[in-house]
Amino acid sequence: MAKNDELIGLSLAEARDKLKAKEITSAELTDAYIAEMEAGRDLNAYVLETAEQAREMAKASDAKLAKGEGGAIEGVPLGIKDLFCTKDVRSTACSHILDGYTPAYESTVTSQLWRDGAVMLGKLNNDEFAMGSSNETSFYGPVTNPWRRNGDDTKLVPGGSSGGSSAAVAAKLCLGATATDTGGSIRQPAAFTGTVGIKPTYGRCSRWGIVAFASSLDQAGPITRDVRDAAIMLKSMAGHDPQDTTSVDRPVPDYEAALGQGVKGLTVGIPKEYRVDGMPEEIDALWSQGIEWLKAAGANIKEVSLPHTKYALPAYYIVAPAEASSNLARYDGVRYGLRVDGKDITEMYENTRAEGFGDEVRRRVLIGTYVLSAGYYDAYYLKAQKVRSLIAHDFRQAFSEVDVLLTPTAPSAAFGIGEKSDDPLSMYLNDVFTVTVNLAGLPGISVPAGLSKEGLPLGLQLIGRGFDEETLFRTAHKLEEAAQFTAAPEAWWRS
Repeated sequence: MAKNDELIGLSLAEARDKLKAKEITSAELTDAYIAEMEAGRDLNAYVLETAEQAREMAKASDAKLAKGEGGAIEGVPLGIKDLFCTKDVRSTACSHILDGYTPAYESTVTSQLWRDGAVMLGKLNNDEFAMGSSNETSFYGPVTNPWRRNGDDTKLVPGGSSGGSSAAVAAKLCLGATATDTGGSIRQPAAFTGTVGIKPTYGRCSRWGIVAFASSLDQAGPITRDVRDAAIMLKSMAGHDPQDTTSVDRPVPDYEAALGQGVKGLTVGIPKEYRVDGMPEEIDALWSQGIEWLKAAGANIKEVSLPHTKYALPAYYIVAPAEASSNLARYDGVRYGLRVDGKDITEMYENTRAEGFGDEVRRRVLIGTYVLSAGYYDAYYLKAQKVRSLIAHDFRQAFSEVDVLLTPTAPSAAFGIGEKSDDPLSMYLNDVFTVTVNLAGLPGISVPAGLSKEGLPLGLQLIGRGFDEETLFRTAHKLEEAAQFTAAPEAWWRS
């Protein structure tokens, strides 16, 4: 095996340990990933490569490691979703309206990764302002999933909005990646690409310096190759931040230490409302298999009811666009980003926003403005918030009886680029199993658990109590051990 293949074949945990043991250097590991990143440009996972900066960071990490110093992930090369502001490095949320914007500050999450020694390979593609379930709304074009259907060269979506993150991790263009999840945008892409993605509890990771979509729903988390890597990355990303008023001040546990605890004695809830009409047989079969795996590992299984689940999607697609409409009002061509002049300031606003925002962003801003308008606020937005409270109450009831919930992550495997882009409603249904978790502010993790009949990855989702990511990790680890998912995409992009 070639040296580069050996290096990129290491998990984040293995790379961390080898770096600390001085068996490899961050410089050679980073160079291996830079070569992969350049070879994988056909995937369009990166919108900006920062190779020189990565080499400088790796050099600094090697100097620390040589002295026996260094942080928890010293010298580990990561990709950063373009929604995270990175100081002096272009950050656009993959929107034309933020063309050329270079922040003078660093997001809290990325600053904590750099504090712990991580190396930045570049900025990863995402749906424009994180609005999408397929990574097709990016101003920089769609990301291609490294996976393909058996005997079929059709280009597939990697899921969204964190499609660049999931594709880069699956194709080994980075060791792990930051991502964000507003309605499933970490877990659904992880399921589509055979990777692990965790959305922590709302308030666990600071939102400061992350371009806002829907402030009461957005939460940062990692996408990695396995559960242990996700535990390691989340430990660095999480923590209280006084700059974010929604950040919760409580200690961050050692998630990695929770992995070996097993599930003996835990009660796993199976929400009956998640057996939706028209669910593919293979998704249902995988769910049943997941139940058997956890039962065999010593968990108790109990059916639970989340009666307001059926209202989750409509409530989400009122709350999220309403908050987006408010958050995106700041993009007006005055202070930063794109400016398209007009005969007066009003026309300049109109021209800038019309040209700067893509179709999906405009659609959501219009919906959001409508539901917040006089006469409709009570009928839509207020009612959606009441439904949200009922959904959170359902979860509280369920967690009085069980420790963790098991569901499918997505209602299908990855679909082709362009197959659903003309049907927004069909696209929105991709979030049917994930949005409830955001509405209730709970943690959720997706673990790759099997392949579809077309040879594409399928994921299972675990949902936990607020701030109980440890139980999620120990259960996910057991699920991962049982599933033994070792399939990988053929590296067609290298040829």
